[in-house]
Amino acid sequence: MSTTLSATPEAPVASTSEAPLASLYRACGTIGNAGMPGAPIAHFSLLVNPAGGKVVGAVHITQAIQGPGSDIEVYNVQGTVSELVWGAKETKVVQLTGSYIYSVPPPAIGTFQAEFTAHMVVGSDWNGQGGFSYGGKQINNVPVTSTDC
Repeated sequence: MSTTLSATPEAPVASTSEAPLASLYRACGTIGNAGMPGAPIAHFSLLVNPAGGKVVGAVHITQAIQGPGSDIEVYNVQGTVSELVWGAKETKVVQLTGSYIYSVPPPAIGTFQAEFTAHMVVGSDWNGQGGFSYGGKQINNVPVTSTDC
């Protein structure tokens, strides 16, 4: 880390090469039809670096119907965020990928690494539309709703 200090009688000013980290923020929410019984919902918790165009975090997929795939934790989520501005409207395009360990239900035996992907088009408030895929299932054109982290 390189730091330069400029001491003037008015006020000392510090600048650092890590200044882009100051723009980091958290984004949390859901992807899916939360009001629909049995619908799979992806709950996301992301750390967003808009200056670098990167996101990292975790996703928890839940489904009210119990069974295989009704409670999945995806911890190694990473992806990209691109900001588009048309006039006064700001739009974020988010792509996520990750993987999780899936245990095959009995009578079969075994586990394997399964893929998770998601896409969102959201406003600056992180509300919009999106979709996700996991375990051979694809959920598209569903609401993205921001929540408190």
